[in-house]
Amino acid sequence: MTFVETHRDAFGVAPLLAAIGEPVSTFYERTNREPSMRAVQDTALAERIEAIWERSRRTYGAPRIHAMLAREGIRVGRKRVERLMRQLGIQGAHLHKHWKTTRQDRDATAAPDLVDRNFRAVEPNRLWVADLTYVKTLQGILYLAVVLDVFSRKVVGWQMADRMTTDLVLSALEMGLWRREVVRDRLIHHSDKGSQYTSLRFTQRLADAGVAPSTGSVGDSFDNAVAESFFGSLKTELIYRHSWTSRHDAELAIFAWIEGWCNSERIMDGLGMRLYRAGASGRRRRTRSRCLFAHVRRRTAAWP
Repeated sequence: MTFVETHRDAFGVAPLLAAIGEPVSTFYERTNREPSMRAVQDTALAERIEAIWERSRRTYGAPRIHAMLAREGIRVGRKRVERLMRQLGIQGAHLHKHWKTTRQDRDATAAPDLVDRNFRAVEPNRLWVADLTYVKTLQGILYLAVVLDVFSRKVVGWQMADRMTTDLVLSALEMGLWRREVVRDRLIHHSDKGSQYTSLRFTQRLADAGVAPSTGSVGDSFDNAVAESFFGSLKTELIYRHSWTSRHDAELAIFAWIEGWCNSERIMDGLGMRLYRAGASGRRRRTRSRCLFAHVRRRTAAWP
């Protein structure tokens, strides 16, 4: 009957029904009928699904929306969520590209693999993973280095620059050491065998902080799966859906995604569709957040 309702003003109800062989009485009986309880529930549920999808910056698919509904005490089937999303014409973001940034220094001595693809930690600050990628802007390439805590999947350190250097990954590490209270000889820092991570300056800084270095094999994403998964989410939810004229604009957008969304609200598949909330005291978090905002303002002001 949707077709008839759509075109009734242009052609009239009776001619349309005669064309499809449907009695007029049947049409009015259906249109005047009270909606069923299921239809009423679907309408309310669809509104909530769309609100969650909008809140996720239009990135959540059915699994995460289903998890968010469960957290709100709304018990529905995942297939029902999928059906209503199709009716609304919405879907989650999808990864569709692959970038490679690892450049190995064959003269450097890489640390052994202390993780062996076992990306599990019993508490915070026991296993960090690090990696870097790049973002294209009309002004040029913007490189991003991150450090993540495997226990919470939070970004503990990040840095952006217009060159892929040791200073870039060192700055991300320094932010992590500054934000977290790291106990000597308890933390493992895992990365790929990129020349930035095997450089003398970087490995010496790890040694000074009492952090054990670990590196995976070259060209194998599974050896740094947590970091690869993070970049996959970043690219799917932000980078592939936007374009930026300048590095300044890209850096602000990435900062907002990391600190304003990923670290604070985004539920994590690796944590069983949960959001881990832990860390420093409220005052300390607010102070460090203000410092981070000031840091971004200083950095982006330096872009030409």
